[in-house]
Amino acid sequence: MVRSNTGDFAGRRLPRACAAALAAVLVALGATAPPALAADGVHQFTIADPRITESSGLAASTAHPGVYWTHNDSDDGPYVYGVDSTGRTVATITLRGVKPRDVEAISLGPDGRLYVADIGDNLNGSWPEVWIYAFAEPKDLRDQTVDAVRYRVHYEDGPRNAEALMVHPVTGRVYIASKREQGGNLYQGPETLSATAVNTFRKVAEVPWVTDGAFSPDGTRLVLRGYFWANLYRWQDAAPELLGPVDLPFQRQGESVTFTADGRTVLFGSEGKDSPVSPVPLKDSQLPDGVRPTGSPSAAPAPSGGTTPATPGSTEASGGKSDDDKVSGRGLLVLALVVGGVVLAGARKKRRGD
Repeated sequence: MVRSNTGDFAGRRLPRACAAALAAVLVALGATAPPALAADGVHQFTIADPRITESSGLAASTAHPGVYWTHNDSDDGPYVYGVDSTGRTVATITLRGVKPRDVEAISLGPDGRLYVADIGDNLNGSWPEVWIYAFAEPKDLRDQTVDAVRYRVHYEDGPRNAEALMVHPVTGRVYIASKREQGGNLYQGPETLSATAVNTFRKVAEVPWVTDGAFSPDGTRLVLRGYFWANLYRWQDAAPELLGPVDLPFQRQGESVTFTADGRTVLFGSEGKDSPVSPVPLKDSQLPDGVRPTGSPSAAPAPSGGTTPATPGSTEASGGKSDDDKVSGRGLLVLALVVGGVVLAGARKKRRGD
């Protein structure tokens, strides 16, 4: 179980339509994103490829420094794209014989393979099984077609929607975080995935509404993100211990996250055309054990009463905004929720055929 309170805001899970509605309201009312950050030579960049309009996962390459693997959400073919730190696509990988359903995440394992998670299930858990595809990270950055191994997956407590898959960089064990309005779960796969049998993933912790996650390169930190929050966890004995929130830049529909190859920075990505990828540097106890300065504490002390992730209207998230700004932010959120409710109601009505 997660050993710290994840906070009130993380508990208010908002459906994707509400997230899109909030983004639309903020843009319409002139809200601006925070300035581009620079850390360890990593700057904000924009994924400019017109084919990539629903970037839903990110994985930092180890074979090609400064390159990040991404993919579209549903309604795309079996493609994985290599994008460099200027936002330029440098390779398009086609998975031979794969017909994806709803690809939501990507992660690089210690075996040098990329794991692509076809685990989305927006019908609240209607698929009896989902799939993971794994293939060797290409040695050459060029367009190519590759063979992938398909792993069949189901959960011990039944089907569910999920958008986050993380491969531990030391043990190679695969984890999936489910996504529910009432809170999700973190599931652990078998020690070794089987390509011939169905792999059962078992619950090991409770987590908030998660849209993506990633392990640090040394495996001592886990970051999980939602649309409006991001938490950093210390990873020990296959259990996440909450360290606290990570600054999260404003994004239209925050869907992806990864560590840089050196483990010092977290990159946050978003869906949408010309979507930004924003770096957030880690510091002090946030840093993975492998890069933290000698003698620094291994974990930040939690505030009394538990750690609460920063919300868009909080002083932590805003850098000290005035009370008027906070009130305005709450008003925007209420307006967005109303718009989101209308969107959801229309979608449900359409689905019923009314």
